[in-house]
Amino acid sequence: MPGYETKVHALAIDGAADLQIRSLLDNDQFADPAGAAEALGISSAQWPLFGQVWPSGLHLAAAMAIRPLTDGERILEIGCGLALASLICHRRGAEVTASDVHPLAGAFLLENLRLNELAPMRYCHGDWSEDAVIADGGAPRVQGRFDLIIGSDVLYERDDGGGLAAFIEKHALPQCELLIVDPNRGNRAAFGKRMAGLGFGFSEVLLSAPAERSDYRGRLMRFMRG
Repeated sequence: MPGYETKVHALAIDGAADLQIRSLLDNDQFADPAGAAEALGISSAQWPLFGQVWPSGLHLAAAMAIRPLTDGERILEIGCGLALASLICHRRGAEVTASDVHPLAGAFLLENLRLNELAPMRYCHGDWSEDAVIADGGAPRVQGRFDLIIGSDVLYERDDGGGLAAFIEKHALPQCELLIVDPNRGNRAAFGKRMAGLGFGFSEVLLSAPAERSDYRGRLMRFMRG
């Protein structure tokens, strides 16, 4: 046994066919016998967050289900967790790379690809913290530049050093689109100023609450450059 419990369920995505998703059973799960998560700065309270289905992730997946795709477009999902948006993009035939810092995110992605009878897709270790030194489980670090970078609920911490914006700039092409779904966290204004300083224009769409989360309030933030 891996030391944690999971469940498999059909997940409805607006604008797309259902996904079969393996997720953690609940937020009480934790298993880090080799200390891999601890070495990456992931506490026991943070550990299970990657393996849950979050409303912001559902909104991002729904946005990617209907967004027009361009031949040859390279897509990067940052802080992917269960990588719902990446799975939707991959099923539509896009060239997508999912990335996360959690040591189990890649293994969960591999299983969810199998459950949905999808071909392999690229997964990379993506850590934008200032002391990022360890890659998880042998996964390669994110390399190269992308036409589109996407993420959901990645503004959960203060980022005084601008690590996330710097990570995005490192992997964004001169002409690039950035889509971030944010549940109205207080850090989005500072992030928006950093992106403006990097030459990105900004627009946003307010998001309605999913049926199962009537208290959810969020927005789809779109940054464009070039």
